Formats: sequence, C-alpha cells, structure tokens
Amino acid sequence: MYYTKKTIEISASHSLKLNYESKCRHLHGHNWIITIYCKAEELDENGMVVDFSDLKQQVELMLDHKNLNEVFDFNPTAENLARWIVDNVHNCYKAEVQESQENTAIYERN
Repeated sequence: MYYTKKTIEISASHSLKLNYESKCRHLHGHNWIITIYCKAEELDENGMVVDFSDLKQQVELMLDHKNLNEVFDFNPTAENLARWIVDNVHNCYKAEVQESQENTAIYERN
C-alpha cells in the first residue's frame, strides 16, 4: 500500500448552527490547516497515489477565502469538513481539519 499526506492552509469563514448559545454562531474566520491522507494499492500511470498539486488546487478552489456556509448545505463544523474531504477527494481515507492551534477534527474512513 502506498500512502501520501498533503497539508494545505486556507482562510475561510463560517458560522455554526448550534442548539446552544455560543460566539461561534456568529460569522467568524480561521486560517484552517487541512491535512489530507491518501492511499492506493497501485500507483497511477505517473507513479503517484495522487498529484499533490491537484489536491491543493481542488481544496483551495472550493474552500479558500470563502464563507463555508455559502459553499455547503451542511453545518460547516471542522468535523463535517473533514468528512466532506474524505468523501470528495480521490483516494482520500483520512482528513484532519485544524481551525486553531488547539482545535482539530479528524475523520477516517474505516
């Protein structure tokens, strides 16, 4: 099995839909650090699991300098973003979404 890891930093805003009072219900931004883990049993015709440049472009195009509430139809928590990345990035099995130095969400497909 071949494994790759790509880390990308983006800037994006969001507001969370919560069933309790929190300052996170208001629009605010983060400098997100997203780590994408991919794997493949066989390399593609270029000898890669995935092209790192393609990964960066795909994630930045969708998320960088965006209001995530306008991009997604789900509550854009770090956990939901990690799941979306795993579900939508080719060969991705795990994603870490860090919204601050202290807060990271991880989703891994079994």
